[in-house]
Amino acid sequence: MQEEESYMAWQAGDTKVGFIGIGVMGKSMAGHLAKAGYPLHIYTRTAEKAQALVDEGAVWHDTPAKLAAACDVIVTMVGFPKDVEEIYLGEDGIIAHAREGAYLIDMTTSSPLLAQRIHEAARAKGQAALDAPVSGGDVGARNAALSIMVGADPEHYEQALPLLEVMGKNIVRQGGPGAGQHTKMCNQIAIASGMVGVCEALAYAESAGLDPKTVLSSIESGAAGSWSLTNLGVRIIDGDFEPGFYVKHFIKDMGIALESAREMGMDTPGLALAHSLYQRLAEQGYEDKGTQALFKIWRP
Repeated sequence: MQEEESYMAWQAGDTKVGFIGIGVMGKSMAGHLAKAGYPLHIYTRTAEKAQALVDEGAVWHDTPAKLAAACDVIVTMVGFPKDVEEIYLGEDGIIAHAREGAYLIDMTTSSPLLAQRIHEAARAKGQAALDAPVSGGDVGARNAALSIMVGADPEHYEQALPLLEVMGKNIVRQGGPGAGQHTKMCNQIAIASGMVGVCEALAYAESAGLDPKTVLSSIESGAAGSWSLTNLGVRIIDGDFEPGFYVKHFIKDMGIALESAREMGMDTPGLALAHSLYQRLAEQGYEDKGTQALFKIWRP
């Protein structure tokens, strides 16, 4: 890969960026790239989800392979590791069809081991692969304020940083390939136990006859304060359980974290409890709601 020539091509207006996965978060992220001046190419399994971006000038492709062949940078934000594996490593996938020197940035929360496999396969084709999962949900995506955790070779990180800065504010290279995904697992482990605490606290407030809004105003600024308490606590109180981040995707993330922890010989009882509660929630029909719907375990 000719690093210097590739770097010189990274100019908004000239660098063609492909975005695969126009979902709750991906739509906003892709929109920021278009507004920053990058010619935007898009693919998503449900074409209607991308229509607003097409109306604003994005180019639609009907397969990931066609998108990959047309772009200098390909960003993916899909659902599950099996989707990531298919899109990157399949015969009609990105790596098989992207040009030499292309940058492949997976922002899906996925398996650290899969991220390493993608990196090796991309390197064999003269491409650069970065795992760059995000945190911040729909609000962070809309406000271009996502926290982005990157696993990549140092030179690839430096080259991709200006583009990542269009979508996020806290962008940190955590190490080599797979390190971004491992860091996201740390994030999800912290959130998992925290969400149990948030929901239990608000259910307790109701049971004690307190006004949950008044309770929230006291505890969110103290030692109990957290992003989840401030942002999702309000949604719980208002009865808003629509997704900023899907229950089904959170269950997937926790499953990856549990598997990774087992591979390292580590016990994670808090994570295991949260995972079991969210699985129960999904069985009750709430898998397409937001993570704050865990409150329904205490208040059906």
